[in-house]
Amino acid sequence: MSFAAAGFARFARTTKRAAFLSEMDSIVPWDRLCAVVEPHYPTGEGGRPAIALERMLRIYFLQQWFNLGDPTVEKALYDRRMALRDESAYRDGQQNAYRAFLLATPANVHDSHLLPELLHGEETRVWGDAAYRGQTAAIRLRAPAAADFTHRHSARREGLAKRERARHRSKARVRARVEHAFRVLKRIFGFAKVRYRGIAKNAHRLVINFALASLYLHRRRLLSQA
Repeated sequence: MSFAAAGFARFARTTKRAAFLSEMDSIVPWDRLCAVVEPHYPTGEGGRPAIALERMLRIYFLQQWFNLGDPTVEKALYDRRMALRDESAYRDGQQNAYRAFLLATPANVHDSHLLPELLHGEETRVWGDAAYRGQTAAIRLRAPAAADFTHRHSARREGLAKRERARHRSKARVRARVEHAFRVLKRIFGFAKVRYRGIAKNAHRLVINFALASLYLHRRRLLSQA
């Protein structure tokens, strides 16, 4: 760092990128994740020494947050302003569970065909858009105590009645919470299209990105508990 840069460093403002990385560094449970991955992580015996697990995990998450390919993330690591800190500031908070489940399928598989697999059986209400209409019997079979709150389909010319439109607005307020995760995935993480060939690799990327999006959506509550 030059003398000029050092002189003005104390006047620099915190960028959105730096604030984002600082928040995520504080709420990601690095120790727990490393404990899960460690039994499957290569030790480097008999070959090239393995990179430290936590460092590699941070690089991998960095790649997901900024939608970087392998060559791009390698180049980005030379910019130390973009790298996460080595220290972990995670602290345990209250144990609030958020259960989520997702499936990745080819584009020719309709969403409604997967509805029974998306339910765990303990639901009391099932919310969904018009793509899931007509699935009341499937919902009752999988989750007997669940009420069907999916949107109804309207005829093109007739449209929905005023009372039905009010019901749809009420349902949309609940469903909007689910859409927030897609906003984070697409607009903040930059996940606009698939990168790999094959369902398995893209499904793995989806699971990781949705888990990170969930942390991002609950970051303020987690930071207040830290």
